[in-house]
Amino acid sequence: MSENFNRNQRIIKHAVRGKGAVVAQNTLAAQMGTRTLARGGNAIDAAVTTAMAIGCVEPWMSGIGGIGYMAVWIAKERKAYIVDYGAVAARGLDLKNYALTGGNATSDLFGWPPVVNDNNVMGYHSIAVPGQVDGMATALKRFGTWDWKQVMEAGIELAERGMSCDWYGTTLITTGAAALNRYETSRATYLPNGFPPVIDWEGNPPRVKLGNLANTLKRLRDAGPRDYYEGQIAKDLVADLNAGGSAISLEDLANYHARVVEPVTFERNGATVHTVPYLTAGPTMKRAFELIGDRTIGDGAPDAQAFMAVAESLHTAYEERLRTMGDRHTDSCTTHFNAVDAEGNMVALTQTLLSLFGSRVMLPRTGIMMNNGIMWFDPEQGKPNSLTPGKRPLCNICATVVSKNGEGWFAIGASGGRRIVPAITQLIMMQTDRGMDVEAAFHQPRIDVSGVGPVRANWDLDEDIKRAISKKMPLVEVPNPIYPLNFANPSCIRRDPMTGTVTGMNEVMSPWAGGAAV
Repeated sequence: MSENFNRNQRIIKHAVRGKGAVVAQNTLAAQMGTRTLARGGNAIDAAVTTAMAIGCVEPWMSGIGGIGYMAVWIAKERKAYIVDYGAVAARGLDLKNYALTGGNATSDLFGWPPVVNDNNVMGYHSIAVPGQVDGMATALKRFGTWDWKQVMEAGIELAERGMSCDWYGTTLITTGAAALNRYETSRATYLPNGFPPVIDWEGNPPRVKLGNLANTLKRLRDAGPRDYYEGQIAKDLVADLNAGGSAISLEDLANYHARVVEPVTFERNGATVHTVPYLTAGPTMKRAFELIGDRTIGDGAPDAQAFMAVAESLHTAYEERLRTMGDRHTDSCTTHFNAVDAEGNMVALTQTLLSLFGSRVMLPRTGIMMNNGIMWFDPEQGKPNSLTPGKRPLCNICATVVSKNGEGWFAIGASGGRRIVPAITQLIMMQTDRGMDVEAAFHQPRIDVSGVGPVRANWDLDEDIKRAISKKMPLVEVPNPIYPLNFANPSCIRRDPMTGTVTGMNEVMSPWAGGAAV
């Protein structure tokens, strides 16, 4: 960690409040979603608007070349649903392209054995069939009130304007520059004249035109979402993908359909938690709470006993996950946002390209930045999560809605790879078990226990808590800098059932994260 980090520095972030709100890792995208609420759309309309817009303002995190999961609470039905638009490996994928080098070094985000040429990490062989567009279309058709053309307008507006690149944008592009430089369209877009764009001395940020993305979004608006899978966009995608060596075919795209499924549900101190099922982090979080039991029940900020219970339970839950599910993720570049409307409908949505800039490949015909979802698979055969043609991989997404007394209470989730579950577990615990308000919970220092290495404690955590944990488990103190975030990047919107007022909060240290309310 940098020797220049100021341990005396404290950052405060205020919540947004209103009758409806959107909070996101990019404030401009949240404002676009809130504009949908102000124009009469419901929480699902607002979430889809935000989802289609946010890839135009933080394209290293997500976009229409990515995948994700959405947790939805429908107030009239008093019921939660999950929209699954996760990644799928191409049916024609050739395992010979993922031969192991035989070395022990790990690469990028994972602890997998390394693959020749890093084919599972970056480039055309790393791309999985993307589900983002059909996921949004499925959610809108099932739960929304707006039509497809309406939810597309915000993204088109932002794409035509170009991404504003301030110091933080320059930081992210610089971080990914070496890999972006390998691919012609990515290099031309993000490294003009061979260097990342930088703000000028008068404080004017440059605008980055995202290739042909604006025209693709217009085509998607006019031709409809299935054009991405069965029409001209599909043809353009496959032409570029196959030219680069990807096995994704027109048949893979045509056969892709998002699905609406039942959540993993469990009770927690009078509340009901509804989270993502299957090969996600939802079952691991449920297991952590089972192991925690009633040891975190109390009033106010968690004490040493509560943090000890969280640390021990997460350690065991991750040990089981690593052993039985094969997941060895570290970090990822993902985005999460939430939307709640005045009627009490709620959305928690996590979407991702996986790595920073995903595969690092921007497809020239469409301007779409593609995921590197193949890296979610273990490249070593014979494992629970081994790479297999046509298979879905394991992931760390944990989009969650929480209800109480039959009404939606809060929507929550995070980005941050393996750090998602620890962050969400603690933030849910603080609200359900300790009675903390959402703003106080987000300012409470946290720990990270995610299956690899010692407990990582925010050095602002109370000394007695750190001492108590260190007596039983290895512990290291770390700061929570702006980049990289050491304790995930969560957000939450909570609704007061008595007044209907919602309160939205984002990770305090995330510089672009914010929200807007109506």
